[in-house]
Amino acid sequence: MGYLSFKKQDVYCPKNKGLAFTENIGINHTVYFIRINALLALLVFLSINLSAQSFAPVNKNATPEAKNLLKYLYSISGKSILSGEHGGGNRFLDSTKSISGKYPAVWGSDFIWSGADGGGQKVVNEAIANYKKGYIIALMYHQGRPMDNPPYGFKESVQAKVTDEEWTQITTPNTELNKKWLAQVDTIAHYLKELQDAHVPVLWRPYHEMNGVWFWWGNRPGKNGVQKLWTMMYDRFVNYHHLNNLLWVWGANGPRDIPQDEAYSYKGFYPGAKYVDVLGTDIYHSDYEQKDYNELLELANGKVMALTEVGELPKPEILAAQPRWAWFMVWTDFIWKYNTRAQVNAIYSRPETISLGDQKWY
Repeated sequence: MGYLSFKKQDVYCPKNKGLAFTENIGINHTVYFIRINALLALLVFLSINLSAQSFAPVNKNATPEAKNLLKYLYSISGKSILSGEHGGGNRFLDSTKSISGKYPAVWGSDFIWSGADGGGQKVVNEAIANYKKGYIIALMYHQGRPMDNPPYGFKESVQAKVTDEEWTQITTPNTELNKKWLAQVDTIAHYLKELQDAHVPVLWRPYHEMNGVWFWWGNRPGKNGVQKLWTMMYDRFVNYHHLNNLLWVWGANGPRDIPQDEAYSYKGFYPGAKYVDVLGTDIYHSDYEQKDYNELLELANGKVMALTEVGELPKPEILAAQPRWAWFMVWTDFIWKYNTRAQVNAIYSRPETISLGDQKWY
């Protein structure tokens, strides 16, 4: 490291490749340095404020709770990672506690059983109860095909096929299939409104793994594909139902080329920055490819990123190489079924991993 002196002597200047020169740097140079420091401070201030404006929720009418949650996610991005566990009820939360000695910070559930069996109300009640305990709430929706009736079978409906003609009807206003789609999403909107009334912000993740081939909404890239379906739901929830407690989480699947189980490049399925608060990906089989992380990082362009589902937990060295993940969400019994105790503890013992009660964000 070089040095600066305010006396008449040689001054080392790294930018001049180490050449020494003699200069009498007195009061004028002191003022110069003060001005430079002031300018740098101003640039930092402006950068912070511009970032805050850029990273506001995509819904301009977002509730204070949703705004605070997104602000918190940005505050930890690149520094820490929230631990998460998906599964109805609390049994998988308890599994995590029994292995690691800690509860995760994010609790996830699913509106898949929100049809005639009334399971959606159970999800709402559990979400409110867990929010009061300090959990961040993440919800998703394995939506059945609009042409089917509830309760929706997983293979028979969620993973069934939709023809091109049926897709066009679903995404075209006032068709019969579009009306059935509206009835489905209006049902979910009712439950999400209950959460808004309870002041619960939600990490909302619909149409997940849309770049894969296994769901009826999957593998339909382009503006008339799942991008359109996403913006239709966004418009219905935000502009019709005035659901302002949602942070919109676009959760794709890690690209892979497994025959009959492919997931394609992220870009063709992304609806755009004006409709997405968080970009995520689902990773199974320990497939934490750096090139895929870099692709999502570029697509996010500064927005929050997350591991929206994982099977096998990322190793500490993966998280060190991929620091922008704001949370990870272990899928149900994968916490003990496909992870050893040592793997779980390796993540939960990291000082960068946030568990329930480590930090209060609201």
